[in-house]
Amino acid sequence: QVQLVESGGGLVQTGGSLRLSCAASGRTFSNYAMGWFRQAPGKEREFVASISASGGSSYYANSVKGRFTISRDNAKNTVYLQTNSLKHDDTAVYYCAAGPIMLPMKVDYWGKGTLVTVSS
Repeated sequence: QVQLVESGGGLVQTGGSLRLSCAASGRTFSNYAMGWFRQAPGKEREFVASISASGGSSYYANSVKGRFTISRDNAKNTVYLQTNSLKHDDTAVYYCAAGPIMLPMKVDYWGKGTLVTVSS
């Protein structure tokens, strides 16, 4: 089992930035690809970004490419999502995910989410 705990969400104005963190515990963190998904009110959960187990490769949804950056620190068992130039449409609950494959992201474990609200 892998336990994932997200943090860093909050209220931010349009154009602002937040850094989301996801702390993992349980099985060996460096064995897993990691990803971020989000779910806006009334919408289905959607893929945001993923990163390989080593951190050498990453992939982004077109809607966030150039604005968001995913990274990981395997020594700290933590994955990050730096979100810049936030838009109202980025408002959602952001979920951390772990799985064996980054592209397409196959998820074995989910966190409980952290809420990002972007005010216009």
